[in-house]
Amino acid sequence: MNEHQFEEAVARMVRGDKSGLKEIYENYVGYIYRIIFEVLQSKENAEDVTSDFFIRLWDKAEQFKPGSGHKGYLAVMARNMAIDFLRKHKKEELTALMQDLGADAEEEKRQGVKLSPADTGSSVEQEVVESMTVKQALDTLKPSERQIVSLKILGELTFKEIAQCMEIPMGTVTWKYQNAIKKLRRCGYEQGF
Repeated sequence: MNEHQFEEAVARMVRGDKSGLKEIYENYVGYIYRIIFEVLQSKENAEDVTSDFFIRLWDKAEQFKPGSGHKGYLAVMARNMAIDFLRKHKKEELTALMQDLGADAEEEKRQGVKLSPADTGSSVEQEVVESMTVKQALDTLKPSERQIVSLKILGELTFKEIAQCMEIPMGTVTWKYQNAIKKLRRCGYEQGF
């Protein structure tokens, strides 16, 4: 499908003619699926997001700007939807994990498991660091650092993909990631980094 054919199909969609969507679907479903699968690495999730992609394309057809390069437009939209899916689901998993960790910490407090600094020989600083939650540690990061760590660890994206999503140079992404990891390590979170 060339640029002109795509623009004609979108124009039909804007008029409410579903044949335009069908034509785009038939020509690009494999292309869109591959982009989404590359990010999600899950067949089922990629299929779901691909279906949602064509619904969103229908809903947002009037926003397409002719002459802007339809393949790039489709690729950016697909990648963004896949990343949004990851963020939503990883956030849900992280929230559940943090709730579990919080419940465990509360249980330990009720049972008096925590030793005093005198018993362990630790300093006040170590006690403060040890009492930090993951959320508090992440709150020590700048917003851009937090986003990069989230995309890298939770989203499992490469530095190149993160650079493309955030529209910043890859060197900046790696530098900010390394600074963020150093800060998290100072807070006592070394595992997994």
